[in-house]
Amino acid sequence: MLRIAVPNKGSLSAASSQLLADAGYEARREAAELVVLDAENDIEFFFLRPRDIAVYVGSGRLDLGITGRDLLLDSNAAAEELLPLGYAHATFHYAAPEGEYPDADHLQGKRIATSFPALVRADLAGRGITPAAIVTLDGAVETAVRLGVADAVADVVETGRTLRAAGLELLGEPVLRSEAIVIVKRGSTLSAAHERLLRRVQGVLVARRYVMMDYDVPTAVLEKACEITPGYESPTISPLQREEWVAVRAMVLRADVNRTMDNLWDLGARGILVSGIQACRL
Repeated sequence: MLRIAVPNKGSLSAASSQLLADAGYEARREAAELVVLDAENDIEFFFLRPRDIAVYVGSGRLDLGITGRDLLLDSNAAAEELLPLGYAHATFHYAAPEGEYPDADHLQGKRIATSFPALVRADLAGRGITPAAIVTLDGAVETAVRLGVADAVADVVETGRTLRAAGLELLGEPVLRSEAIVIVKRGSTLSAAHERLLRRVQGVLVARRYVMMDYDVPTAVLEKACEITPGYESPTISPLQREEWVAVRAMVLRADVNRTMDNLWDLGARGILVSGIQACRL
């Protein structure tokens, strides 16, 4: 039986639970549930603090986990990234009072407040910077400078609005680009059960990015139509009763749907239909 760690709260929680439900697994019915047994799929889900998941997976107590890339790197756990999931995007930045420092390389001898001390310590060491102190706080680090306990902060940033409201500006490029990821114990050999779960999850992720497009087109412009909709591998083409016309079916990136429909219409395609894809195996 596989044992999987899932975030129990925060920005990762709802999206991770929905992903697993879309992949055909037993969903958590109540927020208070800490363990869900999916007997049909021979999996047990453990709902844990996102920050703790890498520790459990790295210890080998749990087989796989979903957490944030930033949390994995800050954990120092013996776990590694297996699959990016494409949601809960954020960047990790240094920030300081406006105009105080030109970039993060000027933080030598400064006090830096963060909820990610291991990540910051490793990054500063890579830059050859020795801080006066790394002040570890459990969230809300943006007030640390105003309250006088730090000269700068390092934190996960989604929009930067909270930092700007505190009179801080981002210093240079992001230290890290984070998102939700699947993790596994470092050096693990994946079993057939691991591979099955990953295929299901990847099938949902692909399905979310694509739609299925069907249309009819004259054979005279079929080649150009296929250039517009090459599909995931190649389009499916079927003859129509109407002479010199064919029906085409192809997967199209969801983000390109309307532009693709416009281009096909201008080419002479008609009966253009778009439908969603719930899951797939490719």
